[in-house]
Amino acid sequence: MISIQEQDFDQGAEYNSLRANADSDGAIVTFIGLVRDFNQDSSVSSIHIEHYPGMAEKSLMNICLQARKRWKLGQIRVIHRVGLIQSSEQIVFVGISSKHREDAFRACEFIMDFLKTDVPFWKQEGTPSGMKWVNAKETDEQALDRWSK
Repeated sequence: MISIQEQDFDQGAEYNSLRANADSDGAIVTFIGLVRDFNQDSSVSSIHIEHYPGMAEKSLMNICLQARKRWKLGQIRVIHRVGLIQSSEQIVFVGISSKHREDAFRACEFIMDFLKTDVPFWKQEGTPSGMKWVNAKETDEQALDRWSK
């Protein structure tokens, strides 16, 4: 299940939902991303994320389907927040259940790597000199290379 939303999420409730629906899975892996209070050259007080409605959900669904083709997975839950989010608040949740931990860990990393580069989200950071658009990082693109091998 995929959600793009302005409101925060309850990581405990999301975990409990994964566990309740995990059937005979033996592993649950979760990742929660937070808004950092810094970037390369400045402090950051907030971020503002915009998205392309409909297309962002479709992109996320496609990434999850690709993960299912690569690994034996049970439940997949992805939440990504949009709008104005303050420093240290939660921004993203990825939860995976699987029969084995290796599949769950790899799928979680895969989803996050592609989410950062392939989903139509646009981010501005609130800095002491005002809002600044954030460009894609070379390291994010490099992270994708390992999945093509």
